Amino acid sequence: MKRSINIKKIALNTIEIESKAISSLKSSINDDFVKTVNLIFKSKGKLIVTGIGKSALIGMKIVATLNSTGTIATFMHAADAIHGDLGIIQNNDVVLCISKSGNSPEIKTLIPSILNQAYSLIGMTADPLSFLAKQAHLNIFTPIEKEACPNNLAPTASTTAQLVMGDALAMALLDLNEFDTADFARVHPGGQLGKELLLTVGEMILQHEKPEVSSTTPIKDVIHEITKKRLGATVVTENNNVLGIITDGDIRRMLEKHETINRIFASDIMIKNPIFVTENMLAKKGLEVLDKNKINHLIVCDNNNNYLGVINLLDFIKEGFGR
Repeated sequence: MKRSINIKKIALNTIEIESKAISSLKSSINDDFVKTVNLIFKSKGKLIVTGIGKSALIGMKIVATLNSTGTIATFMHAADAIHGDLGIIQNNDVVLCISKSGNSPEIKTLIPSILNQAYSLIGMTADPLSFLAKQAHLNIFTPIEKEACPNNLAPTASTTAQLVMGDALAMALLDLNEFDTADFARVHPGGQLGKELLLTVGEMILQHEKPEVSSTTPIKDVIHEITKKRLGATVVTENNNVLGIITDGDIRRMLEKHETINRIFASDIMIKNPIFVTENMLAKKGLEVLDKNKINHLIVCDNNNNYLGVINLLDFIKEGFGR
C-alpha cells in the first residue's frame, strides 16, 4: 500500500510542477511574442524549427501542428544542420531555435551560421541571459522553476512549456491565416478525423443497393425487398419522390395485428413524410439527425428531393462514428 501511495504522490507532484510551468507562460505573451507571430505570418518563406535532444522532439511536434493549421514549417535537427542540413534554409525563411539552456554546444555552433546568412532568428529558451536569447532577433521566454524529475535533470516541465508555447504560436497563426474547417479538411483527408470533415451521406449510400417499393406494393413483396437489400428498411416512393419508409419494426407490428397479409399494401403501414437529408450533408451531421430524432435509418435525396438511397445506424458505426 505504501508503494501505491508514493506512486500517486509522485504523479500528482509531476502534474503540479508542470501545471505551474504552463501557468508561468502567461507573462511571456508579450511584445516579443506578438512580433514573433507577425514575423512568421508576414514571411514570404517557411518556418524552420530546430533544436537538440528533447527540444528537438518538441520541435517536430510543433512543426506538425503548424503544417496542419495553415503555417508551412520544416524541422531541421541542430546536429544535422551543422553537418550540411543548413542548405534547407532559403531566403525569406524564419528560423525558430528551441533550447532550454540556450547554451548547448550544437546551438552555439549553429547560431552564427544562421546569422551570417542574414536569416531571421527566433529563440525559445528558459534562460533569458543565454547565448541563444542574446543572439536571437526575438526571444520567447519559457521559464520554469524546476523539472518534475526529482534530480531536476530529465526534461519534463521544460518540454511541456515548450510544447504549450508552440501551440500558442500555432493557434495565433491559425487565426491570422483565417484557417477554417474547410482548410482543415483539405490537409486532414485520412483517418477518422478526415472522415468527420469530409465523408458525406451521399458517399455512404454507395455501399448499398437502393431499397425501394411503391405505395401499392403488396406486403409480401415489401418483406422481400427489405430482406434482399439487407438494410432493415425500404423506402416507399412515387416518381422517385419519397412518400414513406417501412422498417423491420413496422413489419413485426403489422404481423402482430393481422392474421392474414394478402390485402395489406405498403401504403397501409408506411411511416408517412419521413425525415430525409440531402446527399452533401456530412456523415457526422447525419448521425446527429438520427440521434436527435431517435431513428435508425436515414433517407438520402439529391437537391431536387429525388430519392438516392438509405443508410442505417450500423453504417455509421462501421465508419467509426459513435452514437
